[in-house]
Amino acid sequence: MAAFAAAGALALTACGSDDSPGGSAQTGGGPTDEEVTIRFSWWGSDTRHELTQQVIDAFEAEHPNIHVEPDYTDWDSYFDKLSTSVAGGDAPDVITQEERFLTDYASRGVLADLGSLGLDTSKIDESILSSGTIDGKLYGVATGVNAYVVVADPTAFEKAGVELPDDETWTWQDYVDLANEITEKSDGAVVGAQDYGFNEPGFSIFARQRGQSLYAPDGTLGYDDATLAQWWQYSLDLQAAGGTPSAAQSVEIDSGGPEQSVVATGKGAMAWFWTNQLTAITSAAGHPLELLRVPGETEAERTGMYFKPAMFYSVSAKSQHPEEAALFVDFLVNSQAAGELLLSDRGLPANTDVRAAVEPLFNETDKQAAAFLADIADDVVDGPPVPPNGAGEVAAITKRINQEVLFGRLTPQKAAEQFTNEVSTAIGQ
Repeated sequence: MAAFAAAGALALTACGSDDSPGGSAQTGGGPTDEEVTIRFSWWGSDTRHELTQQVIDAFEAEHPNIHVEPDYTDWDSYFDKLSTSVAGGDAPDVITQEERFLTDYASRGVLADLGSLGLDTSKIDESILSSGTIDGKLYGVATGVNAYVVVADPTAFEKAGVELPDDETWTWQDYVDLANEITEKSDGAVVGAQDYGFNEPGFSIFARQRGQSLYAPDGTLGYDDATLAQWWQYSLDLQAAGGTPSAAQSVEIDSGGPEQSVVATGKGAMAWFWTNQLTAITSAAGHPLELLRVPGETEAERTGMYFKPAMFYSVSAKSQHPEEAALFVDFLVNSQAAGELLLSDRGLPANTDVRAAVEPLFNETDKQAAAFLADIADDVVDGPPVPPNGAGEVAAITKRINQEVLFGRLTPQKAAEQFTNEVSTAIGQ
Protein backbone atom coordinates (compact mmCIF):
# COMPACT_ATOMS: atom_id res chain seq x y z
CA MET A 1 0.00 0.00 0.00
CA ALA A 2 1.33 3.39 -0.95
CA ALA A 3 2.31 5.70 1.88
CA PHE A 4 0.06 8.67 2.45
CA ALA A 5 0.71 12.10 3.83
CA ALA A 6 -1.17 12.98 6.96
CA ALA A 7 -4.64 14.19 6.19
CA GLY A 8 -5.61 17.77 6.86
CA ALA A 9 -7.97 18.40 9.74
CA LEU A 10 -11.62 17.84 8.91
CA ALA A 11 -13.33 20.08 11.40
CA LEU A 12 -17.00 19.53 11.96
CA THR A 13 -18.56 20.75 15.16
CA ALA A 14 -21.41 18.73 16.61
CA CYS A 15 -24.66 20.30 17.59
CA GLY A 16 -27.85 18.85 19.03
CA SER A 17 -29.14 15.36 18.34
CA ASP A 18 -32.45 13.63 18.76
CA ASP A 19 -32.36 11.70 22.06
CA SER A 20 -34.67 8.97 20.77
CA PRO A 21 -33.15 5.68 19.59
CA GLY A 22 -34.19 6.55 16.05
CA GLY A 23 -32.69 10.03 16.12
CA SER A 24 -29.60 10.94 14.11
CA ALA A 25 -27.01 13.39 15.34
CA GLN A 26 -26.72 16.51 13.24
CA THR A 27 -23.24 17.78 12.57
CA GLY A 28 -22.28 21.40 12.88
CA GLY A 29 -23.84 23.53 10.18
CA GLY A 30 -25.21 20.36 8.65
CA PRO A 31 -24.41 18.94 5.23
CA THR A 32 -25.21 21.11 2.25
CA ASP A 33 -28.39 20.68 0.22
CA GLU A 34 -26.45 20.07 -2.99
CA GLU A 35 -26.60 16.67 -4.64
CA VAL A 36 -23.63 14.58 -3.51
CA THR A 37 -22.53 10.96 -3.87
CA ILE A 38 -20.56 9.07 -1.24
CA ARG A 39 -19.22 5.53 -1.54
CA PHE A 40 -19.64 2.90 1.19
CA SER A 41 -17.49 -0.24 1.21
CA TRP A 42 -18.14 -3.46 3.13
CA TRP A 43 -17.66 -7.22 2.89
CA GLY A 44 -20.03 -10.10 3.47
CA SER A 45 -22.62 -12.49 2.18
CA ASP A 46 -25.47 -11.85 -0.24
CA THR A 47 -27.79 -11.54 2.76
CA ARG A 48 -25.65 -8.77 4.23
CA HIS A 49 -25.55 -6.99 0.88
CA GLU A 50 -29.35 -7.07 0.66
CA LEU A 51 -29.80 -5.80 4.22
CA THR A 52 -27.25 -3.04 3.70
CA GLN A 53 -28.96 -1.88 0.53
CA GLN A 54 -32.20 -1.57 2.51
CA VAL A 55 -30.38 0.62 5.03
CA ILE A 56 -28.97 2.75 2.23
CA ASP A 57 -32.46 3.16 0.78
CA ALA A 58 -33.79 4.27 4.19
CA PHE A 59 -30.97 6.80 4.58
CA GLU A 60 -31.49 8.20 1.10
CA ALA A 61 -35.21 8.57 1.76
CA GLU A 62 -34.34 10.67 4.82
CA HIS A 63 -31.61 12.60 2.96
CA PRO A 64 -32.72 12.71 -0.70
CA ASN A 65 -29.78 14.89 -1.77
CA ILE A 66 -27.22 12.27 -0.64
CA HIS A 67 -26.68 9.23 -2.83
CA VAL A 68 -24.80 6.29 -1.28
CA GLU A 69 -22.98 4.15 -3.81
CA PRO A 70 -22.53 0.51 -2.62
CA ASP A 71 -19.04 -0.97 -2.93
CA TYR A 72 -18.97 -4.51 -1.60
CA THR A 73 -17.17 -7.80 -2.05
CA ASP A 74 -16.49 -11.01 -0.15
CA TRP A 75 -14.08 -11.15 2.80
CA ASP A 76 -11.26 -12.86 0.90
CA SER A 77 -10.85 -10.04 -1.62
CA TYR A 78 -12.06 -7.07 0.43
CA PHE A 79 -8.76 -5.75 1.76
CA ASP A 80 -6.92 -6.31 -1.51
CA LYS A 81 -9.56 -4.21 -3.25
CA LEU A 82 -9.50 -1.57 -0.51
CA SER A 83 -5.71 -1.36 -0.61
CA THR A 84 -5.78 -0.82 -4.37
CA SER A 85 -8.44 1.89 -4.07
CA VAL A 86 -6.54 3.71 -1.33
CA ALA A 87 -3.23 3.48 -3.19
CA GLY A 88 -4.90 4.97 -6.26
CA GLY A 89 -6.29 7.92 -4.30
CA ASP A 90 -9.83 6.63 -4.63
CA ALA A 91 -10.70 5.48 -1.11
CA PRO A 92 -14.38 4.93 -0.29
CA ASP A 93 -15.91 7.74 1.77
CA VAL A 94 -17.19 5.31 4.42
CA ILE A 95 -14.99 2.27 4.98
CA THR A 96 -15.80 -0.90 6.89
CA GLN A 97 -12.71 -1.89 8.88
CA GLU A 98 -11.50 -4.92 10.84
CA GLU A 99 -9.63 -4.44 14.11
CA ARG A 100 -6.38 -6.05 12.95
CA PHE A 101 -6.00 -3.48 10.14
CA LEU A 102 -7.32 -0.32 11.79
CA THR A 103 -3.92 0.87 13.04
CA ASP A 104 -2.33 0.32 9.64
CA TYR A 105 -4.84 2.52 7.83
CA ALA A 106 -4.97 5.13 10.60
CA SER A 107 -1.17 5.47 10.76
CA ARG A 108 -1.04 6.06 7.00
CA GLY A 109 -3.36 9.05 7.26
CA VAL A 110 -6.14 7.22 5.42
CA LEU A 111 -8.80 7.63 8.12
CA ALA A 112 -10.41 10.73 9.61
CA ASP A 113 -10.93 11.30 13.33
CA LEU A 114 -14.62 10.64 13.89
CA GLY A 115 -14.48 12.73 17.06
CA SER A 116 -13.57 15.82 15.04
CA LEU A 117 -16.45 15.01 12.71
CA GLY A 118 -18.89 15.32 15.58
CA LEU A 119 -20.13 11.72 15.64
CA ASP A 120 -22.47 11.11 18.59
CA THR A 121 -21.01 8.24 20.65
CA SER A 122 -22.83 8.96 23.90
CA LYS A 123 -24.75 5.67 23.82
CA ILE A 124 -21.72 3.45 23.16
CA ASP A 125 -19.78 1.89 26.04
CA GLU A 126 -16.39 3.51 26.65
CA SER A 127 -14.59 0.14 26.53
CA ILE A 128 -15.96 -0.36 23.02
CA LEU A 129 -14.97 3.12 21.89
CA SER A 130 -11.44 2.58 23.15
CA SER A 131 -11.09 -0.37 20.77
CA GLY A 132 -11.26 2.08 17.86
CA THR A 133 -9.25 4.88 19.46
CA ILE A 134 -5.58 5.49 18.66
CA ASP A 135 -3.61 8.30 20.30
CA GLY A 136 -6.82 9.87 21.52
CA LYS A 137 -8.50 9.91 18.10
CA LEU A 138 -11.50 7.80 17.14
CA TYR A 139 -10.66 6.19 13.80
CA GLY A 140 -13.33 3.51 13.89
CA VAL A 141 -16.73 3.21 15.58
CA ALA A 142 -18.10 -0.24 16.32
CA THR A 143 -20.78 -1.59 14.01
CA GLY A 144 -21.88 -3.92 16.80
CA VAL A 145 -20.46 -5.95 19.67
CA ASN A 146 -19.65 -9.57 20.48
CA ALA A 147 -17.99 -11.40 23.34
CA TYR A 148 -15.75 -14.48 23.24
CA VAL A 149 -17.43 -17.15 25.36
CA VAL A 150 -17.76 -20.84 26.10
CA VAL A 151 -20.71 -22.34 24.23
CA ALA A 152 -22.06 -25.34 26.16
CA ASP A 153 -24.47 -28.09 25.11
CA PRO A 154 -26.76 -28.99 28.05
CA THR A 155 -27.77 -32.19 26.26
CA ALA A 156 -24.16 -33.39 26.20
CA PHE A 157 -23.77 -32.61 29.89
CA GLU A 158 -26.93 -34.56 30.61
CA LYS A 159 -25.76 -37.56 28.61
CA ALA A 160 -22.56 -37.64 30.65
CA GLY A 161 -24.43 -37.17 33.94
CA VAL A 162 -22.46 -34.00 34.70
CA GLU A 163 -23.93 -30.69 35.85
CA LEU A 164 -23.27 -27.43 34.08
CA PRO A 165 -20.60 -25.38 35.91
CA ASP A 166 -21.08 -22.22 37.94
CA ASP A 167 -19.52 -19.94 35.35
CA GLU A 168 -19.24 -17.05 37.82
CA THR A 169 -16.69 -18.91 39.94
CA TRP A 170 -15.07 -21.70 37.91
CA THR A 171 -11.30 -21.74 37.43
CA TRP A 172 -9.13 -22.92 34.56
CA GLN A 173 -8.38 -26.12 36.43
CA ASP A 174 -12.13 -26.59 36.94
CA TYR A 175 -12.56 -26.28 33.18
CA VAL A 176 -9.91 -28.94 32.52
CA ASP A 177 -11.29 -31.30 35.18
CA LEU A 178 -14.86 -30.84 33.97
CA ALA A 179 -14.03 -31.57 30.32
CA ASN A 180 -12.05 -34.66 31.29
CA GLU A 181 -14.90 -35.86 33.53
CA ILE A 182 -17.46 -35.54 30.73
CA THR A 183 -15.38 -37.66 28.37
CA GLU A 184 -14.74 -40.26 31.06
CA LYS A 185 -18.32 -40.56 32.31
CA SER A 186 -19.74 -40.79 28.80
CA ASP A 187 -17.19 -43.49 27.88
CA GLY A 188 -16.01 -41.24 25.06
CA ALA A 189 -19.46 -40.90 23.49
CA VAL A 190 -19.24 -37.19 24.21
CA VAL A 191 -15.94 -35.31 24.31
CA GLY A 192 -15.63 -32.72 27.06
CA ALA A 193 -14.46 -29.79 24.97
CA GLN A 194 -13.12 -28.68 21.62
CA ASP A 195 -9.51 -27.48 21.60
CA TYR A 196 -9.39 -23.73 22.24
CA GLY A 197 -5.85 -22.96 21.07
CA PHE A 198 -6.45 -22.09 17.43
CA ASN A 199 -7.65 -18.55 18.17
CA GLU A 200 -5.67 -15.77 19.84
CA PRO A 201 -8.68 -14.06 21.54
CA GLY A 202 -8.72 -16.92 24.04
CA PHE A 203 -5.16 -16.16 25.03
CA SER A 204 -5.92 -12.45 25.11
CA ILE A 205 -8.53 -13.11 27.82
CA PHE A 206 -6.19 -15.49 29.67
CA ALA A 207 -3.44 -12.84 29.73
CA ARG A 208 -5.82 -10.06 30.77
CA GLN A 209 -6.97 -12.14 33.73
CA ARG A 210 -3.34 -12.08 34.88
CA GLY A 211 -2.86 -8.34 34.48
CA GLN A 212 -1.13 -8.74 31.11
CA SER A 213 -2.33 -8.42 27.51
CA LEU A 214 -1.66 -9.78 24.06
CA TYR A 215 -0.73 -6.28 22.89
CA ALA A 216 0.32 -3.33 25.04
CA PRO A 217 -1.06 0.18 24.41
CA ASP A 218 2.23 1.20 22.77
CA GLY A 219 1.88 -1.54 20.14
CA THR A 220 4.38 -3.96 21.66
CA LEU A 221 3.63 -7.38 23.16
CA GLY A 222 2.15 -7.20 26.64
CA TYR A 223 2.61 -10.69 28.09
CA ASP A 224 5.45 -12.93 29.24
CA ASP A 225 6.22 -16.32 27.70
CA ALA A 226 5.43 -18.15 30.94
CA THR A 227 1.82 -16.99 30.72
CA LEU A 228 1.47 -18.16 27.14
CA ALA A 229 3.12 -21.49 27.98
CA GLN A 230 0.62 -22.04 30.80
CA TRP A 231 -2.26 -21.41 28.39
CA TRP A 232 -0.94 -24.14 26.09
CA GLN A 233 -0.20 -26.45 29.01
CA TYR A 234 -3.88 -26.49 30.01
CA SER A 235 -4.63 -27.48 26.40
CA LEU A 236 -2.22 -30.42 26.58
CA ASP A 237 -3.63 -31.47 29.96
CA LEU A 238 -7.03 -31.70 28.32
CA GLN A 239 -5.76 -33.68 25.34
CA ALA A 240 -3.74 -36.10 27.48
CA ALA A 241 -6.76 -37.10 29.59
CA GLY A 242 -9.19 -37.24 26.68
CA GLY A 243 -11.01 -34.02 27.52
CA THR A 244 -10.42 -32.83 23.96
CA PRO A 245 -10.08 -34.84 20.72
CA SER A 246 -6.78 -36.05 19.31
CA ALA A 247 -4.48 -33.64 17.50
CA ALA A 248 -5.59 -34.79 14.05
CA GLN A 249 -9.26 -34.61 15.00
CA SER A 250 -8.82 -31.15 16.52
CA VAL A 251 -7.26 -29.79 13.34
CA GLU A 252 -10.08 -31.25 11.24
CA ILE A 253 -12.79 -29.89 13.56
CA ASP A 254 -11.26 -26.42 13.59
CA SER A 255 -11.13 -26.29 9.80
CA GLY A 256 -14.84 -27.12 9.62
CA GLY A 257 -15.94 -23.85 11.23
CA PRO A 258 -18.73 -23.27 13.77
CA GLU A 259 -21.25 -25.58 12.10
CA GLN A 260 -18.82 -28.52 12.38
CA SER A 261 -17.83 -27.82 15.98
CA VAL A 262 -18.34 -30.49 18.63
CA VAL A 263 -21.30 -28.60 20.14
CA ALA A 264 -22.94 -28.13 16.73
CA THR A 265 -22.63 -31.82 15.81
CA GLY A 266 -23.61 -33.28 19.19
CA LYS A 267 -20.13 -34.76 19.69
CA GLY A 268 -18.97 -32.55 22.54
CA ALA A 269 -20.01 -30.43 25.50
CA MET A 270 -18.04 -27.17 25.22
CA ALA A 271 -16.36 -24.98 22.61
CA TRP A 272 -15.15 -21.36 22.40
CA PHE A 273 -16.88 -18.99 19.98
CA TRP A 274 -18.09 -15.42 19.57
CA THR A 275 -21.64 -14.66 20.68
CA ASN A 276 -22.67 -13.65 17.15
CA GLN A 277 -21.95 -17.24 16.03
CA LEU A 278 -24.57 -18.68 18.40
CA THR A 279 -27.37 -18.65 15.83
CA ALA A 280 -25.43 -20.71 13.29
CA ILE A 281 -24.20 -23.17 15.92
CA THR A 282 -27.64 -23.60 17.50
CA SER A 283 -29.24 -24.13 14.11
CA ALA A 284 -26.73 -26.89 13.34
CA ALA A 285 -27.20 -28.48 16.77
CA GLY A 286 -30.98 -28.51 16.48
CA HIS A 287 -31.57 -27.66 20.14
CA PRO A 288 -30.81 -24.78 22.56
CA LEU A 289 -27.27 -24.19 23.76
CA GLU A 290 -25.93 -22.20 26.71
CA LEU A 291 -23.49 -19.29 26.86
CA LEU A 292 -20.97 -19.41 29.71
CA ARG A 293 -18.39 -16.96 30.98
CA VAL A 294 -14.88 -18.18 30.23
CA PRO A 295 -13.14 -19.89 33.16
CA GLY A 296 -10.88 -17.93 35.49
CA GLU A 297 -12.77 -14.64 35.64
CA THR A 298 -12.61 -14.60 39.46
CA GLU A 299 -9.40 -16.61 39.78
CA ALA A 300 -6.55 -14.19 39.18
CA GLU A 301 -5.94 -10.43 39.23
CA ARG A 302 -8.97 -9.23 37.28
CA THR A 303 -11.57 -10.24 34.70
CA GLY A 304 -10.40 -10.77 31.15
CA MET A 305 -13.56 -10.87 29.06
CA TYR A 306 -14.28 -7.87 26.87
CA PHE A 307 -16.71 -6.51 24.32
CA LYS A 308 -15.26 -6.81 20.83
CA PRO A 309 -16.47 -4.67 17.97
CA ALA A 310 -17.65 -7.03 15.26
CA MET A 311 -16.16 -4.55 12.79
CA PHE A 312 -15.76 -0.78 12.48
CA TYR A 313 -17.10 2.08 10.38
CA SER A 314 -14.48 4.65 9.39
CA VAL A 315 -14.53 7.81 7.26
CA SER A 316 -11.84 8.50 4.69
CA ALA A 317 -9.57 11.44 5.51
CA LYS A 318 -9.61 12.22 1.78
CA SER A 319 -13.40 12.27 1.42
CA GLN A 320 -14.70 15.21 -0.59
CA HIS A 321 -17.90 15.05 1.48
CA PRO A 322 -16.86 14.39 5.10
CA GLU A 323 -20.03 15.87 6.59
CA GLU A 324 -22.29 13.64 4.53
CA ALA A 325 -20.08 10.62 5.21
CA ALA A 326 -20.24 11.31 8.96
CA LEU A 327 -24.01 11.72 8.74
CA PHE A 328 -24.30 8.31 7.09
CA VAL A 329 -22.12 6.68 9.78
CA ASP A 330 -24.31 8.35 12.40
CA PHE A 331 -27.37 6.82 10.72
CA LEU A 332 -25.78 3.36 10.68
CA VAL A 333 -24.83 3.52 14.36
CA ASN A 334 -27.48 5.66 16.03
CA SER A 335 -30.62 5.19 13.96
CA GLN A 336 -33.30 2.80 15.17
CA ALA A 337 -34.40 2.45 11.55
CA ALA A 338 -31.00 1.03 10.60
CA GLY A 339 -30.97 -1.13 13.71
CA GLU A 340 -34.33 -2.67 12.84
CA LEU A 341 -33.00 -3.68 9.43
CA LEU A 342 -29.52 -4.89 10.37
CA LEU A 343 -30.43 -6.44 13.75
CA SER A 344 -27.40 -8.62 14.60
CA ASP A 345 -25.86 -8.83 11.13
CA ARG A 346 -22.85 -6.75 12.20
CA GLY A 347 -22.95 -7.77 15.85
CA LEU A 348 -25.53 -6.66 18.40
CA PRO A 349 -25.98 -2.88 18.01
CA ALA A 350 -23.22 -0.93 19.78
CA ASN A 351 -25.66 1.86 20.63
CA THR A 352 -27.32 0.52 23.78
CA ASP A 353 -30.56 2.46 23.21
CA VAL A 354 -30.88 1.05 19.69
CA ARG A 355 -30.10 -2.43 20.98
CA ALA A 356 -32.84 -2.21 23.59
CA ALA A 357 -35.32 -0.81 21.06
CA VAL A 358 -34.79 -3.54 18.46
CA GLU A 359 -34.30 -6.48 20.84
CA PRO A 360 -37.96 -7.60 20.50
CA LEU A 361 -37.21 -8.17 16.80
CA PHE A 362 -34.22 -10.45 17.50
CA ASN A 363 -34.50 -14.18 16.97
CA GLU A 364 -34.24 -16.32 20.09
CA THR A 365 -30.49 -16.85 19.93
CA ASP A 366 -29.83 -13.12 19.43
CA LYS A 367 -32.03 -12.39 22.44
CA GLN A 368 -30.01 -14.95 24.36
CA ALA A 369 -26.74 -13.26 23.31
CA ALA A 370 -28.09 -9.80 24.17
CA ALA A 371 -29.11 -10.97 27.64
CA PHE A 372 -25.66 -12.52 28.15
CA LEU A 373 -23.86 -9.31 27.13
CA ALA A 374 -26.04 -7.31 29.51
CA ASP A 375 -25.32 -9.82 32.28
CA ILE A 376 -21.53 -9.52 32.01
CA ALA A 377 -21.47 -5.76 31.45
CA ASP A 378 -20.70 -4.92 35.09
CA ASP A 379 -17.76 -7.34 35.08
CA VAL A 380 -16.08 -6.06 31.92
CA VAL A 381 -13.23 -3.83 33.05
CA ASP A 382 -12.05 -2.40 29.74
CA GLY A 383 -11.27 -3.28 26.16
CA PRO A 384 -7.90 -4.43 24.82
CA PRO A 385 -5.69 -1.94 22.98
CA VAL A 386 -6.07 -1.56 19.23
CA PRO A 387 -3.88 -4.25 17.56
CA PRO A 388 -0.67 -2.85 16.04
CA ASN A 389 0.42 -2.92 12.41
CA GLY A 390 1.08 -6.50 11.32
CA ALA A 391 -1.50 -8.02 13.67
CA GLY A 392 -3.34 -9.40 10.65
CA GLU A 393 -0.68 -12.14 10.47
CA VAL A 394 -1.20 -13.33 14.05
CA ALA A 395 -4.28 -15.50 13.40
CA ALA A 396 -2.32 -17.70 10.98
CA ILE A 397 0.68 -17.81 13.34
CA THR A 398 -1.55 -18.93 16.21
CA LYS A 399 -3.17 -21.74 14.23
CA ARG A 400 0.13 -23.07 12.95
CA ILE A 401 1.95 -23.07 16.29
CA ASN A 402 -1.06 -24.51 18.13
CA GLN A 403 -1.04 -27.41 15.69
CA GLU A 404 2.63 -28.01 16.48
CA VAL A 405 1.80 -28.10 20.20
CA LEU A 406 -1.07 -30.55 19.76
CA PHE A 407 1.07 -32.95 17.73
CA GLY A 408 3.84 -32.77 20.34
CA ARG A 409 6.36 -31.18 18.02
CA LEU A 410 6.71 -28.12 20.29
CA THR A 411 6.53 -27.97 24.06
CA PRO A 412 4.39 -25.16 25.51
CA GLN A 413 7.58 -23.33 26.48
CA LYS A 414 9.15 -23.60 23.02
CA ALA A 415 5.82 -22.73 21.40
CA ALA A 416 5.59 -19.56 23.50
CA GLU A 417 9.10 -18.52 22.51
CA GLN A 418 8.43 -19.16 18.82
CA PHE A 419 5.09 -17.37 18.93
CA THR A 420 6.67 -14.33 20.56
CA ASN A 421 9.48 -14.23 18.03
CA GLU A 422 7.18 -14.56 15.03
CA VAL A 423 4.62 -12.05 16.25
CA SER A 424 7.35 -9.59 17.21
CA THR A 425 8.65 -9.79 13.65
CA ALA A 426 5.15 -9.40 12.20
CA ILE A 427 4.42 -6.23 14.17
CA GLY A 428 7.93 -4.82 13.73
CA GLN A 429 8.82 -4.95 17.40
